[in-house]
Amino acid sequence: MWEPYKKGYKAWLQLEKSLSENSVEAYLHDIEMLCNFLESNNQKKSPSEINLKDLENFIRSINELGLSVASQARIISGLRSFFKYCLLEDILKTDPTLLLEAPKMQRKLPDTLAFSEIELLINAIDLSKPEGGRNKAILETMYSCGLRVSEVVNLKLSCLFLDVGFIKVTGKGDKERLVPIGSDAIKYIQIYQSQIRNHISIKNGEEDILFLNRRGQRLTRVMIFLIIKELAKVAGIQKNISPHTFRHSFATHLVEGGADLRAVQEMLGHESITTTEIYTHLNREYLRSTLQQFHPAFK
Repeated sequence: MWEPYKKGYKAWLQLEKSLSENSVEAYLHDIEMLCNFLESNNQKKSPSEINLKDLENFIRSINELGLSVASQARIISGLRSFFKYCLLEDILKTDPTLLLEAPKMQRKLPDTLAFSEIELLINAIDLSKPEGGRNKAILETMYSCGLRVSEVVNLKLSCLFLDVGFIKVTGKGDKERLVPIGSDAIKYIQIYQSQIRNHISIKNGEEDILFLNRRGQRLTRVMIFLIIKELAKVAGIQKNISPHTFRHSFATHLVEGGADLRAVQEMLGHESITTTEIYTHLNREYLRSTLQQFHPAFK
């Protein structure tokens, strides 16, 4: 019953919203979960027959399955997207998600590294090994440009404009942005290219990918995660860090230094300024800790 709607919705997500394949699959999975719920309750309803009560019962059921608050909120976001599509296509007249409440989420401030800790991590790299030079170039690039881990593993040679100090990055929803890159990152990318990468036998289809493993293929996101975890252990850093920590640190250090929030938004590739605003909360924490450390009234 729902197949034609799901097919149309998929095309809308791909063509109108320009979402990545992973995002499209996630949204479709949300609708599939709703369909399964209706089926298990013997409710043969089309999208136009769904009401608020049906959706509230569905959310209650996924809550009972033990899904986290964040997962529930993401599924509700998927439902809102689907019923918005249905409204636009005149499949229904009123939006049943209008009064649907998302579970309250506590906004967790991400872990960040101080600049001295970033240096500790990078200095822990063993440069006597070929992967050491590559890893140094990767970490310098991640911190210099605030890249997502998926953006760094898919970074292309054809998107490097190092002579003018920029790289072109393909982010979420295949949106491209130009990001400035610092002189240290440029230097280590060039060392990696000239001394390490050009000695690797490159697999077909990977010729334009910058960072490669020893088999000539692009690195996985998990590989970057493991590299950073191992370096943290060597450097003696106790914080729970991941590749995303570099991105958070990049943004936090910019905001702490007084950077304009719109400029930070542009560099991070955030669609909404509200996503970037989390770093103003981090900045306020930094200001409070500075006062506590240096102001006599806060001793």
